[in-house]
Amino acid sequence: MTTKSIAMALGYVVLAPVIGGLLAGVDRVISARMQGRKGPPIMQPFFDVFKLLAKQYVTVNKFQSFYVAGFAIFTIVAGALFFAGGDLLLVIFALTVGGIFLVLGAYSANSPYSTIGADRELLQMMAYEPMVILAALGLFMVTKSFRVADILAFPKPLIEYLPAVFLGFLFILTIKFRKSPFDLSSSHHAHQELVRGLTTEFSGRALALIEVAHWYENVLLLGFVYLFVATNVWLGLAVCAAAYFLEVLIDNTYARLTWKPMVVWSWVVAGVFGVANIMVVHSLLK
Repeated sequence: MTTKSIAMALGYVVLAPVIGGLLAGVDRVISARMQGRKGPPIMQPFFDVFKLLAKQYVTVNKFQSFYVAGFAIFTIVAGALFFAGGDLLLVIFALTVGGIFLVLGAYSANSPYSTIGADRELLQMMAYEPMVILAALGLFMVTKSFRVADILAFPKPLIEYLPAVFLGFLFILTIKFRKSPFDLSSSHHAHQELVRGLTTEFSGRALALIEVAHWYENVLLLGFVYLFVATNVWLGLAVCAAAYFLEVLIDNTYARLTWKPMVVWSWVVAGVFGVANIMVVHSLLK
């Protein structure tokens, strides 16, 4: 690894939770304005995490801490690999393994609420993973490389070749960001969850670590969006901001759906948008 790659990876590890926490605060402020409320201060997510860290740490069993740590570590490793310019498939693999650790932590509690949340999380993974893989495949077909550094170095905006893949990825971001109508396993809206599904049996610093890991994950996902318009830094950042705002808007516009529409529509989008766009790119680049 080069010095620049190491610096980028360390920068992600240090700055991602700050950026992710601020994005969560902006999300709450925008959501409040859309609902005609004043809302909390933009720093509220950080206050919540510090409050969780100060609470008594109670675990249902000895495995919970291990699974939560595994979720956080693999999520951070995935982001560090991405921002260091590493292999995109390895990034996706690490992120998926992190998600599985969280599911195992929910299953280990032997609670009906967390078990249902874990089941729904697995359904969400089954729904969004095909589109994530297709997006990586589309980027590879255009740039001839899975390395993030090579993808960033491509001279033209990749969205010119992969507009439908980009739209398909935006669709599954609704699931990855845990937004309505697809926030089935755990919602950040208090009015939607009396018992928070996947994270019901987590408390104290374990719950704080899960929240911070989600901040890391959100920054990584926006980095994935950036790849499609990486030729211009400011345009890329603007597209990332617009994508995040769109997800917040969708979150406040649609009510939660059941798992069947989520899986069906995710696979339809992957098939129509992802596969069709890749077939067109394949024919053009022959």
